[in-house]
Amino acid sequence: MRQRDGDGMTTGITGSSEHVGDSTDGTEAEGETGVPFDPDATGVIPRLPVLEGPAAPVPDAAADVADGDDDGDDEAETGTLPAIRLPATLHIGTPPKAPEDTKDPTELKATQEPKDPKEPKGTKDPGADKSAPTVDDSAAGTVPTKVTAAPVASLAVEAPPAPAKAPVEPPATTPASTATKTPAKPPTKAPATAEPAASEPAPAKAKGLGERLRQLGRSAPMWLPALLTVEGLIMYVLALRVAPGPLRGVNPADINGLGLIAALPASAFAAILIMLVSFFVTVAQSTDRKFLLLFQIAVITFALHGAGSLVASEPRFPTAYIHAGFVDFIGRTGETAISIDARMGWPGYFALFAFVTKAAGISDMTTILQWTPLLTNLLYLLPFVLILRQVVATTRARWYAALLFVLVQWIGQDYFSPQGFTFALYLAFVAILLRWFGRVEPRTKPIAPKGLRKLLGRLDAMTPGEIANTGTFRADRLLMLLMLLALFFAATASHQITPFMMLGVVTAFLIFKRTKLTWALPFFLGLAVLAWISYETVGFWAGQIDAIFGGLGRILTNLQRNTGDRIAGSDPAHALVLQARLGILVVILALAATGLFRRLRRGVVDRAALILLCVPVLALGLQSYGGEIGLRIYMFALPGACLLAAYAFFPNLPADSADVREETVPMRKRNVRFNPELTRKLSVVLAACFAVVFAGAFLIARYGNEKFERVTTGEVAAMHYIYAHDKPSAKVLYLTAKEGPEVTPTLPWGEKDIELVNFNGQALVYQDPTNIAKAVATLKASQRNTYLAVSTGQIAYLQLNEGFPADWGPRFRAALDASPDVKRVYANKDAALYTWKKFVKGTEIPEPRSYLGPGDPTSPWTPVGLAALALTWATLFGYEVIRLNGPNRAVKARRRLLWVAIPAFAVAVGVIIERFIYIASNT
Repeated sequence: MRQRDGDGMTTGITGSSEHVGDSTDGTEAEGETGVPFDPDATGVIPRLPVLEGPAAPVPDAAADVADGDDDGDDEAETGTLPAIRLPATLHIGTPPKAPEDTKDPTELKATQEPKDPKEPKGTKDPGADKSAPTVDDSAAGTVPTKVTAAPVASLAVEAPPAPAKAPVEPPATTPASTATKTPAKPPTKAPATAEPAASEPAPAKAKGLGERLRQLGRSAPMWLPALLTVEGLIMYVLALRVAPGPLRGVNPADINGLGLIAALPASAFAAILIMLVSFFVTVAQSTDRKFLLLFQIAVITFALHGAGSLVASEPRFPTAYIHAGFVDFIGRTGETAISIDARMGWPGYFALFAFVTKAAGISDMTTILQWTPLLTNLLYLLPFVLILRQVVATTRARWYAALLFVLVQWIGQDYFSPQGFTFALYLAFVAILLRWFGRVEPRTKPIAPKGLRKLLGRLDAMTPGEIANTGTFRADRLLMLLMLLALFFAATASHQITPFMMLGVVTAFLIFKRTKLTWALPFFLGLAVLAWISYETVGFWAGQIDAIFGGLGRILTNLQRNTGDRIAGSDPAHALVLQARLGILVVILALAATGLFRRLRRGVVDRAALILLCVPVLALGLQSYGGEIGLRIYMFALPGACLLAAYAFFPNLPADSADVREETVPMRKRNVRFNPELTRKLSVVLAACFAVVFAGAFLIARYGNEKFERVTTGEVAAMHYIYAHDKPSAKVLYLTAKEGPEVTPTLPWGEKDIELVNFNGQALVYQDPTNIAKAVATLKASQRNTYLAVSTGQIAYLQLNEGFPADWGPRFRAALDASPDVKRVYANKDAALYTWKKFVKGTEIPEPRSYLGPGDPTSPWTPVGLAALALTWATLFGYEVIRLNGPNRAVKARRRLLWVAIPAFAVAVGVIIERFIYIASNT
């Protein structure tokens, strides 16, 4: 019902005819808010739906902002007020008096809702404040109206039944809503609605503490793995670094044929187990916590690959000292000398550290040698994780592959060596190929009806296991191409095998269409390797053509020298170490085959992983590499093997390329026998069991030679005595049970003065420690200032690998001490030095052999070959750079470059072959 008042204003809500205000000057009577009257309003008050139930406050602008829904345009579009839930008794009219003036307390109590004692402070109770909110419709052309629910009513209207919940839309942005941001004086509230100041302090505090504990328990999956990882790390460091005692500390005397694992305390194994458990707890979660997982893998790497550095008093592995000697020599002389050692023909790594140590003023490389194994393995993780990002796999598969890479990398080439450094370059090379030059194209050709072409076509039509990268800029690709070349050149100048592995991977990627690069690149890189060998390492191959190329095609012979000959240890415990290494190889290859099969069943073919696994095996047909080519093949095959092995447990594809947290469920034609959720949980448990087994096997395989690979302080002191007495030269004889060029000293040799001290002397010894005749005769026939070195490392090697008795060392030293022909010039508990006693007085010590030499030989066509090399590299590089624009860009220019590059390449290769033939026949 509507009525028009004396001022011509329409007032009232259905059932009411009272005036909202009685002012004649166009302003609203002053209420609790004091909102002024809008003279531009239309004078129409909209109908407000009356709903049953307790009064709910209309959300103000501040609440809208807090909820992220501050649009403020709903009422402006409709021109009506939102539906408001009011109490069953509605009071309209003059604002009521304060509750303290109410005479009937029972009526006041009936109109108020009791406050929930469980409600925290600061929460607004709809029943606590009985004054309804003020609604301003001035922007919509209506008169501001105040609806008040008071304990004393002038007019009561019973509301009809209403839905249980009515939507409340935010009001339009008006001056009133602006006022909510700077609220006016709040309305006066009744004392009954005010909360007592100290009504519930103790219960609220107790419940708050309990709630915090419950929240802490619910959030345990977020913080517990990180806490366990840190706890395991601290526990592990303490277990290895504290003084030996029950369940703690490492006593070097306990190291036996099993290696370091025999001396590790039980607390160290418990710490490793804690780290692995925390890793799998994180992996099992539905979120991809990249930084935590990377931190956990880094901690596990520290525990496994840093154990030797934590325990040893001196840098371990004797060969690291000769590499430090190369760095020292280059830093002092600024030159390299193949005549001293063939490894100086690839001096890139040594020259780099010579520059770094000289620029930094480092004279003692002990710390660098000590921690290089750990730092090298941490360096491997960065490019390998980038490789894992380029494969189509779930989060669990990727991170488990990274963990496997840490657990099965027992080769031990991570010490201070060019091989360890260039392997990191190899991983970075592969990562760049996949990330910036990867190629994934669906098959468009029809599949052949039968035969081998049908099988290959079906494989080609499967889902690729690599991620296709799009949207890279040409400048980025050009920069990465230059980075590829830099990595390859650095590896070529630093190591003999690594550049061939890089070249093989690029060629295989081109054959199997997994790179956007062209065939110009492998010809460019292959020519660089041949040129380095031909022009920069002449002093190495000039007289050893048969040693270099004699092993070509002898696959079975090379395999025997790398497997059977290495298991023929005499000590039973040490034979178990060698068998454990082969066991890890067999298990990881079996898991890789299983993972490949499970991926193929899901319609996925992982060409990149197969290439990384299979290409290194081709090196077995080259040569034995001193009996170590098998170890290098295993090392370079690890990235592909670990990735495929992870698929044995987690073969599914990610549900979405943008969200790798979920997995697809493979579709089968027959009914699924297992619950996918249960299968995923069992996969995690099974993967964790394999990881624990691999961790234990790693400690045996990696540190199984610790008894003779560890270096003691006494051995280093004995070598320093020689360096102090090597003027103008000196020679060292080391113990061996069989003479040969592939037998190296098992002592820290060559750390200093490598041009003055000759370590090529061998003293033949026998299982009978009293039989010293051969060693004494060799010492007598040597030049003056020659030392026979007897050390604990050499003795341990003879005992574990040659079957020498356990007391051989002390008895052999006693026999030398009793000999009338030799004298002991230096001795400690770990080493002793002997020299010939009857040198004629006045005999001069010979001058050392000059390391400069007469110069590298050359051939008549060498200048022509150098010119052809430069021309070939320039044209092939230009061809590859132009090709970065696209396959159809500048076709004529590229064709012209090829017409120049092909004959230049033929001339360059011809001159390289001519140099091998001419120099070898005239040397």
